[in-house]
Amino acid sequence: MEPRIEGRIEPFYDTVTGTVSYVVYDRPAGRAAIIDPVLDYDAKSGRTRTRQADRLIQFVLAHSLTVDWILETHAHADHLSAAQYLKRHLDGKIAIGERIRQVQGVFKNLFNLDDEFHDDGSQFDHLFADEETFRIGDLSAQALFVPGHTPADVAYRIGSAVFVGDTLFMPDVGTARCDFPGGDARTLYRSIRMLLSLPADTRLFMCHDYPPEGREPGWQTTVAAEREGNIHVRDGISEEQFVAMRQKRDAGLDMPNLILPSIQVNIRAGNMPPPEGNGVSYLKLPLNAL
Repeated sequence: MEPRIEGRIEPFYDTVTGTVSYVVYDRPAGRAAIIDPVLDYDAKSGRTRTRQADRLIQFVLAHSLTVDWILETHAHADHLSAAQYLKRHLDGKIAIGERIRQVQGVFKNLFNLDDEFHDDGSQFDHLFADEETFRIGDLSAQALFVPGHTPADVAYRIGSAVFVGDTLFMPDVGTARCDFPGGDARTLYRSIRMLLSLPADTRLFMCHDYPPEGREPGWQTTVAAEREGNIHVRDGISEEQFVAMRQKRDAGLDMPNLILPSIQVNIRAGNMPPPEGNGVSYLKLPLNAL
């Protein structure tokens, strides 16, 4: 990549899902990317709201920004994507890694989706190849494949910042689970070590934080801090040790509260399932399948 021009980064933390969305922008040019936007969803009523997404829109408009990209790090299992809502209001291309096709194929079978759903990634405006570069105004950015949590996870490197998605958490929280379909702890370890081979002062921005008691939510750390202190994958922890820990830990975890609704929306790039004859969209709940 060419010498990096630093962009400005504005985080938006969602207290309900623990998700951090970002607006990354080039101030002179006024161009921006939005990363991992959240659509509010009430599982009890089945209603969606746009409180979190509207915070992003208000920031973009207040700073007179033009959105070039709406970037997803993967098909999230813990929140619904607001990508389509943001695109309607702000434009921008919705993008994700090209391995989303593999995830779509798995969940097309799980949800028994009919021929209206294509597992070719065509719901997204752009599918990134590994190490593909792109621009946000004068900012040079790069998509980095970091599979393991799912087969399709992508991190985005923008200047000296890397938005790591669900690979890493803050050092005192550790790493992402690997027990979703297509996930693999050994692959995740190798993806993380790739990220931690970047320069020590590289800033790492989390997609989630689940802070331990007594700590306020946080989402920015560095390669050096992760290598020194990450409770799951700091320097000195071998691949075999990590895999054994991750597999034991994952075996005791409950499924995320919103995995069934969120996956059905997120593999569609934030679109709801097509309305049925009565004009209502429906989400499926496969019984005894996960």
